[in-house]
Amino acid sequence: MNKIFAFLMVAIFSGTLAIEIAEAHGGRTASDGCHNDRKRGTRHCH
Repeated sequence: MNKIFAFLMVAIFSGTLAIEIAEAHGGRTASDGCHNDRKRGTRHCH
């Protein structure tokens, strides 16, 4: 039972982490698919 619980906790945590990483943002992009990342001061491409 403890192994199943541990597996489910890891699966839920991993799924939540993957969603956070893959979450899109509402920034507009230029014709090349890039835009300025104001938080980091860099150019970010998709």
